[in-house]
Amino acid sequence: MSSPAADAAAATPPLPLHRLPFTPAQPPHPTTLPDGTPAWLVTRYHDVRQVLGDPRLTRSDLHEVGTEGSTADVAANPASLFNQDGAAHRRLRATVQRAFTPRAIASWQPWVAAAVQQSVDALLTAGPPADLVTAFTRPVPFAVTARLMGLDGDGPDRLDEGRLRRWTLALLAQGGGDQEPEQAEALAEFGAFTEELIERRRRSPGPDLVSRLVLAADRDGGVPEDALAFLVLGLTASGNESVTGALGNALVYLLGERPDHWSRLTDPVATEHTAERLLHYIPLGDDEATLRRATAPVDVGGVTVPAGAVVAASLGSANRDPAVFPGGIEADLGTPLDAPTLAFSVGPHYCIGAWRVRLELRESLRRLATALPGLRLTTPLEQLSWQLGGTTRSPAAIPVAW
Repeated sequence: MSSPAADAAAATPPLPLHRLPFTPAQPPHPTTLPDGTPAWLVTRYHDVRQVLGDPRLTRSDLHEVGTEGSTADVAANPASLFNQDGAAHRRLRATVQRAFTPRAIASWQPWVAAAVQQSVDALLTAGPPADLVTAFTRPVPFAVTARLMGLDGDGPDRLDEGRLRRWTLALLAQGGGDQEPEQAEALAEFGAFTEELIERRRRSPGPDLVSRLVLAADRDGGVPEDALAFLVLGLTASGNESVTGALGNALVYLLGERPDHWSRLTDPVATEHTAERLLHYIPLGDDEATLRRATAPVDVGGVTVPAGAVVAASLGSANRDPAVFPGGIEADLGTPLDAPTLAFSVGPHYCIGAWRVRLELRESLRRLATALPGLRLTTPLEQLSWQLGGTTRSPAAIPVAW
């Protein structure tokens, strides 16, 4: 049997995420997950796409399956939208979609661009050298999160970057054993803050996303309060950290391995294609597969997966399937992908924050390349340090000059 994380664990220091080895695309076959659970590994693009969209393959009872030790609260909590299926999932998902209307998203785009430009201008004012993590990849998503969720004003709703980061690290932390006291305390604080925030928005709604979610949930009815709270908590923390990770990993790859492409990012069309390719090929974390359980026998790529079996669908392998993406990550970054990416999943569990990651990455790359054509790393790629221990992984620092 092959292991889905075969050689990656031996890399010291950790490999940049764009260099992680993935199981080659091949027919579904038995494997063993890191915690010893037997599973079927699915790696080909069309097979993975089927698994993600097939209602017979669910997230049911998989909250703690697959990883050694404890799973991060954001992935393990049954109240998470990710861990629900069937009627409960459809109801909660419909509520979310009523908050994320195309009109609402269109209205957010101008100030997202303004938040990016503000951080670019601050970089220019401060001058080189700089650390792009502290000066850019963290401040940009935080500014967007605070404005989007209505946490940038005065009073009890105001949230500073340091406090959100502490809560986020606790929510995304992985590891063995019980929670550390500091982690448990941070999660309790975050939960209490979120519950109080929802109640304040219920009494006095505003134009922010939390208000839109609360109003939609109350209008629809049937949405459990813990599911609504975890949705707000996840959008605030996970959404923020996902953009930080995507930005940091993209900049490391571009500056470290594709500096010749940097000047092309002043073109909006080239930047849009580049952002999509980077999101497609560079994962947010080390975990190779997303898990499902077969509720009935399912034919996947000519192989019958028995009822009750765990299915490990490798998004990284699927996004590197040479039958669909023959050029790989080394292809021209300024051209469209050969098929839609699975980086945000597909079907009922498609990532609700995909629009945000795409928008912030596009705006960040284009505005940085325009303002700083000579931007370069001042530390070799192999010597960069990494933020470890969570569901996402990104550089801890990106030393640059220009």
